[in-house]
Amino acid sequence: MTAPRWLKHFGLERPPFTKEVEDGELWLPSSRKAVVDDLVEATRDHQHVLLTGEPGVGKTCVLRAVRHRLPQAGFRLTYCHNATLGRRDFYRQLCVALGLSTKATAAAVFYAVSTHVEELGRDRVHPCFLLDEAHLLRQDVLEHLHVLANYEWDSKPLLSLVLVGLPELWGRLTLAKNRSLWSRVHCRLSLGEAEPEDTVEYVEHRTKRAGAKRPPFLADALTMLHETTSGRLRDIDRVATAALKSAARRKMTQVDRDLIVEVTKADQAPQP
Repeated sequence: MTAPRWLKHFGLERPPFTKEVEDGELWLPSSRKAVVDDLVEATRDHQHVLLTGEPGVGKTCVLRAVRHRLPQAGFRLTYCHNATLGRRDFYRQLCVALGLSTKATAAAVFYAVSTHVEELGRDRVHPCFLLDEAHLLRQDVLEHLHVLANYEWDSKPLLSLVLVGLPELWGRLTLAKNRSLWSRVHCRLSLGEAEPEDTVEYVEHRTKRAGAKRPPFLADALTMLHETTSGRLRDIDRVATAALKSAARRKMTQVDRDLIVEVTKADQAPQP
């Protein structure tokens, strides 16, 4: 298939800001690497984890980096992102993700999941349930998670829960009605906004990985890109891609500050 003209214009072999990146090729700034280290250590210690941050700051990238770091032989990671289900359907979703047959009642599906966790423990495999968008969890599910984490009179850490969501999740967990779960979450992490140098490093990494022989963005363009996106990766991906396409149409050899401003205004304005 013929490559789009804008890729050819900048000498790129593929779109630089696509989601299709292998775990081992993910880019993480040094600040995020420290969070990955903490998360991996907590999981190895069989702890429960809370990870919060605004949209686009790199929470999913951190999870993928953790998946890449943990050995498959001793850990089983199960990712769930549909957080709006009731308690029975939540456990049914876990059953499907774990390859278990679903049951009719809430008690039956909970028993299936908890029994599977115990079986993995006997096989010296530590299961980790990664619950994304956890700020959307219904209260009946949130209140029941500490029961899922309780094995053999709460004497064996057979399971790690990793709760990932927006900052309001932290506030929900600190409510008195959720104190049984909150007291079990020993590793509590929050991702802040990226630094300007993080945005520069990210764009350089992604464009070089796509085959760029020279920087497609001028320094002032990268500064403006960080200011307009606050360093949030999804926003960088969208604005940077639009800027590259616009620059190619105008036969510009590099994206400048003014073009980033123009593209950002169009990105934020409602379509007629």
